[in-house]
Amino acid sequence: MTNLLRLLKFSAILIWSAFVVAPFLWALTTSFKTANGVTSGATYIPFVDYQPSLGAWKGLFGAGGGSIDIIGPFTNSIVVTLSASLISLILGTLAAYGLSRFTYKAGPVGNADLTFFFISQRIMPPVVLAIPFFLMLGLFGLLDTILGLVIVYIALLMPIAVWVMVDFFNQVPRELDETAMIDGCNPFETFWRIILPNSKPGLVVAGIFCIVFGWNDFFFAFTLTFTKTQLLPVAIVSLNSSVTPWWSLSASALISVAPLILVAFLVERYLDKGNITGGGK
Repeated sequence: MTNLLRLLKFSAILIWSAFVVAPFLWALTTSFKTANGVTSGATYIPFVDYQPSLGAWKGLFGAGGGSIDIIGPFTNSIVVTLSASLISLILGTLAAYGLSRFTYKAGPVGNADLTFFFISQRIMPPVVLAIPFFLMLGLFGLLDTILGLVIVYIALLMPIAVWVMVDFFNQVPRELDETAMIDGCNPFETFWRIILPNSKPGLVVAGIFCIVFGWNDFFFAFTLTFTKTQLLPVAIVSLNSSVTPWWSLSASALISVAPLILVAFLVERYLDKGNITGGGK
C-alpha cells in the first residue's frame, strides 16, 4: 500500500511538472526556429527535426532590418517594477506595523476596516482607475513617463504589501515589543531592531507579490504610455501583426519570464516561515 501511494505521488508530481515545463520547452524550441520552421509542421529536436536559427533573438535586440530593440522596454520595466516595489514595500511595511501594533478608532471604523480598505483597492477593476490616473498624470505632465508609472504602480502595489505584512506582524509575539521597550527601545527602534529582522519571510513574500504584479501589468503600461516610455509587456504585444511571429513572441516571452524565475531562485530560501528566532534573552 505504501509503495502504491508513493507511486501515485510521484506520478502526480511528474504529470504536473510536465504540465508546467512543457510550455517553456515549446517556447524555447520555437524561439530558435525560422518562419518556415514554425509553419512547416511540428518539430522538436534541433539539428534533427529542424535547423536552429538565432534570427528571432537577434531581431529582439535590434540586429537586422525590420527588427525591434527590446532592451529599452526591458530596462524600463526593471526600473519601474523595482522602484515601485521597493517604495511600496517600505510604505506598506510601516503601515502594516501600525495596523498590527496600535489601535485606531474613528467611529465605527477600526483596524480591521482600515486593513480591508487597503486590499479593497485591488478588488476594484483596473478600468475604473484608468481615467482618473490618466487625468491626474496628464495634469502634472507625467503621462508617458517612468515617474508617472512608478506613482501609479505604488498605488497598486502598496495594498498588497500591507495585506501580507499585517498577517506576518500579527504572528510575531507582542512580548518581543514589550521586552524591547523594557530595554529602553522606542517604538521605531523596536520595529527596526526587533520586529523587522523577525519578519524577513514576510518581506520576501510581499516583495515577490509586488514584483510579480508590477512586472506583469499590461493595462496601465498600455493606457498611460505612448511612444517615449514603453514597458516590456506592451513591447511584446506590439510584435504581433497580421502574421503572428511565433518565433519572436517565444523569445520575448522567455526574456520576460527570466527575471521572475531568477528572483524566485534567489529568495527561495526565505520562503519558509520557520520559527521566530532571536526573540529569547
